[in-house]
Amino acid sequence: MELALAVDIGGTKMAVGAVNQDGRLTERRSAPTPKVGSDGETASAEDLRGVLLGLVDELGPFDQFAVCGVGCGGPMSSGGELVSPLNIPGWRSFPLAEELERHTGLPTKVDNDAKALALGEGWVGAAVGERNYIAMVVSTGVGGGIVLDGRLLDGASGNAGHIGQMVVEPDGQQPPRQIKGTLEAEASGTSIAYRIGRPSKESSTADITRTGQLVGRAVGSVANLLDLRLAVISGSVALGFGEPFFAAARSEAAKVCTLDYSRGLRIEPGGCGPDGPLIGAGAVGFRHLGHTIGLVEN
Repeated sequence: MELALAVDIGGTKMAVGAVNQDGRLTERRSAPTPKVGSDGETASAEDLRGVLLGLVDELGPFDQFAVCGVGCGGPMSSGGELVSPLNIPGWRSFPLAEELERHTGLPTKVDNDAKALALGEGWVGAAVGERNYIAMVVSTGVGGGIVLDGRLLDGASGNAGHIGQMVVEPDGQQPPRQIKGTLEAEASGTSIAYRIGRPSKESSTADITRTGQLVGRAVGSVANLLDLRLAVISGSVALGFGEPFFAAARSEAAKVCTLDYSRGLRIEPGGCGPDGPLIGAGAVGFRHLGHTIGLVEN
């Protein structure tokens, strides 16, 4: 059975794992994403690269893998060749795929981490058998991937689905490197911490409810726009906040989804749980080899 070397690049941590053709994560390693470099400010591209390649080496030898699939925060250039994650300022137009391919010798494909999650959830998660849905990550940042008519939407440059950049509070806050009032500027772990002055995991009941409401408002608007009836939400903030978050999101979405075709929108936790990002990255890799991943592209 073929294995994919799966790589997940996030603002809080980097993770690597082995994913088999059944969508099962068989091994994983992770480390915090470097924040501070030798300049005392942002971790350098070389610092980030060093941590990532060190993790990748722990899963060697590479000849056991057929492909390397990567989920990374965006934006990125067409085809995922150059990445500029908003939550990793040390990488701007960084050739991530080229670096990994040179280091491992494996064919390598990079895609947005939330689009990768959408693939994984449709493959072995909460969206199995669905041909129209949005998958979201509410974590250090907020991202999304959209499957419509059984196809993952890419857009002109591969950045389709960035629900985190929807404005949900026009007079809202503007944390560093964020657009004022967007969902990411209001509901991401980084932005919640910016607003409340402590880690997002210490959020009050009111903060959790507000976050769920903002996510529900955005998801409801997307459902109205694209004729969707399912939203799958994962990420450390959403899953960490748990049922109070999901209850608030469902309640708010119901206020937005009053059209015949969007009424009854389901909002569900990610079925892949905390393994979702790596399973999704594995799906990116297998898709690159031409394998069928769930119903996507049928």
